[in-house]
Amino acid sequence: MASEIVKPYDQQGSKKEQVTNMFDNIAPKYDLLNRLLSLGIDTIWRKKAINKLTKGQHRRILDVATGTADMAVEINKQLSPDEVVGLDISKEMIHYGIKKVEKKALSKIIKLEVGDSENMRFESDLFDASTVAFGVRNFGNLEKGLSEMHRVLKPEGKIVVLEFSRPRYFPFKQLFNFYFKYILPSIGKKTSKDKKAYKYLYESVQAFPDYDNFADVLKKVGFRSVEWDSLSLGICTIYTGIK
Repeated sequence: MASEIVKPYDQQGSKKEQVTNMFDNIAPKYDLLNRLLSLGIDTIWRKKAINKLTKGQHRRILDVATGTADMAVEINKQLSPDEVVGLDISKEMIHYGIKKVEKKALSKIIKLEVGDSENMRFESDLFDASTVAFGVRNFGNLEKGLSEMHRVLKPEGKIVVLEFSRPRYFPFKQLFNFYFKYILPSIGKKTSKDKKAYKYLYESVQAFPDYDNFADVLKKVGFRSVEWDSLSLGICTIYTGIK
């Protein structure tokens, strides 16, 4: 199953360009909306994803689509690595992420930079692990972005992907879809002042190849020992694989 191309806005421009503009627009309210719209559960999801990595073994970690650095900060808290590099295509998200990292006095450990997940500047076989939380849906080219994450990992390096998925079971599936399609975009629109951003969130989740379909994409780009675990009745899923 291929990932359907869903863009945030109707005007001309690539998905990558539109996603960049969208996150630049919502960056000031991004953390607030994450906590509000997920009822704070997103912090628990990140912790569970990071639990897939091993303290002491994964010393140099790349966090792709790092946003405002929530994942990078939690990685440092749980794993005490030597270095976390956070990469994001949105300069505004990185701006707020740097402020967060500096406030926590973590600038020596967590390095944040603007960059494209599909064309990373890093040399091959560099990182012990790579993570991405709620970011692969936004790749302009899903396979290219995952192939780059595979390239920069050391042999035996581990990828951990945390991404929204579609609940499967009645009645939670129907309740969640109603919230995701109607309630969440309304709150997001009022709070972020971006009319399309949280409508895009619902649409991109519907188009994303989740569960076994995404596991197959990871295998296709070269990962082995691919596994997935669904969280919160299928609202999101953790995927892991080894290079």
